Amino acid sequence: MTAMGTRRRCTLSYYLAAALLLLPVALHNAPLTAAQPLPWQLCGDSAGNYTEGSAYQANIRVLASGLPKNASASPALFAKGFAGAAPDAVYALALCRGDTNASSCASCVAAAFQNAQQLCAFNRLATMFDDPCILRYSDQDFLANFTDNRGMLLAGNANNVSQALATEFDAASGRLVNATADHAAKDPSRRFGTGEVGFDATYPKIYSLAQCTPDMTAADCQSCLRDIIRFTPKYFVGKPGGRVFGVRCNFRFETYSFFSGRPLLQLPGVLSPAPAPAPAATGEGRAKHRTGLVLAIALPIAAALLLLIATCVCFWRRRKRAERKPSVSYSTKQDDIQSIDSLLLDLSTLRAATDNFSERNKLGEGGFGSVYKGVLSEGQEIAVKRLSQTSTQGIEELKTELVLVAKLQHKNLVRLVGVCLEGQEKLLVYEYMPNRSLDTVLFDSEKRRDLDWRKRVRIVNGVARGLQYLHEDSQLRIVHRDLKASNVLLDSDCSPKISDFGLAKLFGWDQSQAVTSHIAGTYGYMAPEYAMRGQYSVKSDAFSFGVLLLEIVTGRKNSSFADSERSIDLLSLVWEHWSTGTVEELADPSLGGRTPGGQMLKLVNIGLLCVQDNPADRPAMSAVNVMLSSGTVSLQAPSRPTFCVDDMEGFSDMYSGAYPRGSQSQSQTKAMSPNEVTLTEIEPR
Repeated sequence: MTAMGTRRRCTLSYYLAAALLLLPVALHNAPLTAAQPLPWQLCGDSAGNYTEGSAYQANIRVLASGLPKNASASPALFAKGFAGAAPDAVYALALCRGDTNASSCASCVAAAFQNAQQLCAFNRLATMFDDPCILRYSDQDFLANFTDNRGMLLAGNANNVSQALATEFDAASGRLVNATADHAAKDPSRRFGTGEVGFDATYPKIYSLAQCTPDMTAADCQSCLRDIIRFTPKYFVGKPGGRVFGVRCNFRFETYSFFSGRPLLQLPGVLSPAPAPAPAATGEGRAKHRTGLVLAIALPIAAALLLLIATCVCFWRRRKRAERKPSVSYSTKQDDIQSIDSLLLDLSTLRAATDNFSERNKLGEGGFGSVYKGVLSEGQEIAVKRLSQTSTQGIEELKTELVLVAKLQHKNLVRLVGVCLEGQEKLLVYEYMPNRSLDTVLFDSEKRRDLDWRKRVRIVNGVARGLQYLHEDSQLRIVHRDLKASNVLLDSDCSPKISDFGLAKLFGWDQSQAVTSHIAGTYGYMAPEYAMRGQYSVKSDAFSFGVLLLEIVTGRKNSSFADSERSIDLLSLVWEHWSTGTVEELADPSLGGRTPGGQMLKLVNIGLLCVQDNPADRPAMSAVNVMLSSGTVSLQAPSRPTFCVDDMEGFSDMYSGAYPRGSQSQSQTKAMSPNEVTLTEIEPR
């Protein structure tokens, strides 16, 4: 492993262990998960979206092919450029750290383009902060404005310097950071500087780095760095490390060397006084010398023994803690365990956030337990899924949900904030969705009026993108197996986020389908090959998406309902109108007739293609996204879907809330809802 690789791994381990405090400080910034490893992204949701196969996407790819080479070829490791013409023009800037090499720079910028298109999927504005590079692209020309440093992230170590040293440490680190910034501003070719200052025995050295884009003047660079260094007194007081990421300028300080090569600037440090000269050797002096010699030998041995004992105790405690934590059954066990460990929250924290799980904070209840709204001490709103001791979501499902959601990063997937496993408590903490789940709005006679046609199309598009990410674009290949309206959450803008990965299955990239004898999912959304033979694949998720799409368009559940004095399921009803050319009559009446006929026909066509009986006849989600975003792609005519599930006596949905899945009812009722019941059987994964 190269020195840079070793340094990067150590840096990430440091921030994970220290539980980074990430503080977004600009407009359009979304909070990042605490202790999340690099890369970090800022997605410009309000900047609008582009579509799959669009000219804007093509222009991003043009820049992605050229900018990494240009940046690595530049002596300053910097490049900027644009591609295309308005309104599809894309402007981009890439800056690599001044101590890296050309090869690492090219690799980092190329990876940043890929990560941006995944983590900020279809956003026209994306910023990626990685080690050792920064990338931004946008549909606005920000290249000419050298002083525009909007879109920053602050990251400070959660540890503290001891109170006795804090004042002197802050003074020393502040002096170093400012001196390094001045050095960087005066560098005419790279606008880059590194520095060190000696401190004391606890922290022998403090190191710093500062950088601006090299197209800035010395005055502009100095002004930019001064502006971001002003955050230090507010966020980094008494902290042994911190950084501010900005596109135009950035700085960082640590108590260990985090950059390559010798520092460019060395300041005189806070040094201990020199020892007094030894007295002449007399008889008494020789005796003292012997005593000192004995102590010099004995004390290090005693210290070594104490260190050994402390290490053994620490190891024993860690092993005990590990025995209490859930194990993971995937091949990447250690990475998965670390991803869970970094999300662990204290039970006391969650009790305080939910007012001790007060009834007035309850959002919903199901066979799995209850969901509560909470507010963390820093003001972040959360939804806490509290599994009951009799929950039908077993420990294997819990581990699956923990590991998968912790690894996934997409704007249309719900974000796991943390987890608490203390005593009998099993708590999953998600970002709070103000508009709750899609089913609570779509199937409510009053609330559904808030879902106009534009919002419904946005929901369809967002769910399709989230599924494509799971199936094709993430580092894993995942089949969700339980996509339905209650597992789609809505944020304040009614943008959708897929939730509940307890039943998800991880596929190998060369694997097309799998078979299980334990059917777990929701009747009415299940594909025929899965419900009858236990075969599941990405195409079974496509079937569920088709059902959900038709529900969104029509405002009707895919369950038995009265229609012309006969019972008919939604798929049969939709086919009847499709075959008679009366699709417009299917539109949700709450839309008040404000439904574009062409769009309605297109969505119903896509929905019917997704629910074809033969999995091979259903489109992949990438193809669905092309159909949704393109106005020129001709759609194939669907065949009649013949599959439906009859009412199953003894099942009903207990889930009335907004957050992840309700389970099989503990009691049986007469009202049967075969399309709403989540059947869960615990099985090894």
